[in-house]
Amino acid sequence: MKVVAKSRQEQGSGASRRLRRANMVPGIIYGGKASPTAISIEHNPLYHALRVETFHSSILDMELDGKPEQVLLRDVQWHPFKQQVMHIDFQRVSADEKIHMRVPLHFTGQENSPAVKLSAGIVGHILTEIEVSCLPKDLPAFITVDLSKLEAGKPLHVADIAFPAGVSPILRAKENPVVATVTIPGAEEAAAPAAAPAAAPAAGKAAAPAPAAAKPAAKK
Repeated sequence: MKVVAKSRQEQGSGASRRLRRANMVPGIIYGGKASPTAISIEHNPLYHALRVETFHSSILDMELDGKPEQVLLRDVQWHPFKQQVMHIDFQRVSADEKIHMRVPLHFTGQENSPAVKLSAGIVGHILTEIEVSCLPKDLPAFITVDLSKLEAGKPLHVADIAFPAGVSPILRAKENPVVATVTIPGAEEAAAPAAAPAAAPAAGKAAAPAPAAAKPAAKK
């Protein structure tokens, strides 16, 4: 996707307010060998681009003052209650340097899985995105998660996902988060123990009578 931006000299809150009144969004590009550059972008095209999933997880082609740049979206600040972009950050990328990026997960095949077809299970998606490390050329727009072999009682973990070549998940040592689980309707109720019946009185002994109600005091 392409972004058209212009560098700007004026900075500060006053300059940013003037840009927003002119339907422009203040922003910055940082990273790489160049110094950080303050930029401005037309609001409406940017607003609509931000509604597209791949804009958040893909290498973007930026035209900055007519010159090409490759960047990643790093941060967006929105107005507290208006549909207005207040500020935006981009990071330059280098072809030979690995990047870290959060990529969405797209789930497929769950309707054909044993968990659904044989056990009538309900599949829950615990993770919807994952942070990966790769070279810019290998960055996928999304990661496909195949659930066609998912079985009841066997949750799917990150280690079970087939990542594209050159792409690896960023995890702490020995970490293997759950990605998807299966819930069988009614299983929890069936597994719950029945309520214990009230204890019967011992054989040969009558139950103690209930205390009699107190008599009202006699009128004098």
